[in-house]
Amino acid sequence: MAAKELSGVGGVAHFPDAKEPSALADGFREGCKTFIAAMTVGGIHVTVNSTRRPTERAYLMHYSWRIHKRTLNPQNVPPKTGVDIDWVHKAPSGKIDLAASRRAASAMVAAYGIAFQPSLTSRHIEGQAIDMSLHWTGDVTIKNKANKDVSIAGAPRDGFNPALRKVGKSYGVVKHPSDPPHWSTDGR
Repeated sequence: MAAKELSGVGGVAHFPDAKEPSALADGFREGCKTFIAAMTVGGIHVTVNSTRRPTERAYLMHYSWRIHKRTLNPQNVPPKTGVDIDWVHKAPSGKIDLAASRRAASAMVAAYGIAFQPSLTSRHIEGQAIDMSLHWTGDVTIKNKANKDVSIAGAPRDGFNPALRKVGKSYGVVKHPSDPPHWSTDGR
């Protein structure tokens, strides 16, 4: 039996996120692509950070976060078939090195860019969510799904802008209430 890889930044490269709207599920994909196109034409800079996420990646993100936040000790992480990560780092004496295990998990959290606890049953796994960083300067005008111009004026100049959120909803792309880049079919 091959030895498992110790948790840490190296594990982040395993099970990559698609990061492309084309990987999203039917129905949601079309709305996202059209919404992104409308924002881009209107002068909003869009960077897609995450789309469809393999369950293995969700597992790594979820448990690295829990170890990092000290809500779970690394030796209590349940195994997942196909993910050969050892969450428990050991001292030269062979004893569990809890500090090293947490540092490795924290490094994973930082490398993933996680700001909120990732779910094991995320809309990302279903292809029903997208994370996008958005920004613009000044006021912009974009088209909603009904092809009507909508002025996006004032701050904030990101995904929390109320007028932009309304336009997104017209495309079936609903903003999460507190997670800055997260949009989905239902806002969760």
